[in-house]
Amino acid sequence: MVMRVFVAGGTGVLGQVLVPQLVARGHQVTATTTSEAKLDLARRLGATGVVMDGLDPGSVGEAVAKARPEVIVHQMTAISMAHAGKPDIKHPDRWFALTNRLRREGTDHLLAAAEASGVSHVVAQGYASWNGIREGGWIKTEEDPLDLLVGTAAQFGLETLRYAEDAVLRAGGAVLRYGAFYGPGAIDDQVVLLRKRQYPLMGRGTGFSSWIHLHDAAGATVLAVEQKARGVFNIVDDEPAPASEWLPYLAECAGAKRPMRVPVWLGRLLAGDQAVVMMTQGRGFSNTKAKQQLGWQLRYPSWRQGFKEELA
Repeated sequence: MVMRVFVAGGTGVLGQVLVPQLVARGHQVTATTTSEAKLDLARRLGATGVVMDGLDPGSVGEAVAKARPEVIVHQMTAISMAHAGKPDIKHPDRWFALTNRLRREGTDHLLAAAEASGVSHVVAQGYASWNGIREGGWIKTEEDPLDLLVGTAAQFGLETLRYAEDAVLRAGGAVLRYGAFYGPGAIDDQVVLLRKRQYPLMGRGTGFSSWIHLHDAAGATVLAVEQKARGVFNIVDDEPAPASEWLPYLAECAGAKRPMRVPVWLGRLLAGDQAVVMMTQGRGFSNTKAKQQLGWQLRYPSWRQGFKEELA
């Protein structure tokens, strides 16, 4: 069934892959951007572009009302260097300040606009890479709680993700907890650091992470839109893995030297608590629910295949 789909953040890293997939399935897509300069990009992707300020309830309400969508997809972030500056993993509260506002205020504005315009379904972006609760096994399902890193600079951002999840679920929508993105433009900054030998392995690198190629993340999102799915889904590949495996392999694929290894105390000093947890204690995620309930199939079932193809 052809639908009118409103993609908030439609010219972002994932939006640029998601919009063409929706269009290819016959859907009529409105893609928002924060800049007049990107309206042409939205058109090239096959969508109707609209400039919208996700932090302005009037702007959001007007854009949604004009588009008359049947589904809203929330992909608004501000993590790019143009919005957030140079990546600062040691201070995620600063680096993600605008993204956190979009995940709190922006989510509220989209849900209010959906209610005002009679939009029955919302699909929103969540996160599931290394942030499973640090208890029990290394691989977590949707039933396991997320780690909020209480007492660290990452706490507010992780609580913000939970806030957005709770709001969307109360509205009867779906939250797609994407793994760490890779694909066109998604890990360029990490590759640069690896080639400069500025991305070390911390401790024994026993912390697990889950990855997802942008193509597969977009594919799962299309399915959630078309099926009007409800609830939480982990959108990750088939191979959660410890940093001791994926980081050296990423370096090899990038033509970089093997990452240096630093002790945990130095890693914390250089990169902060979040990086240490990710590399030494992180928990990855299972994609079984998404496969079974959405009928999702991956083009890139493992980061091993994806990294190699992406950096060939």
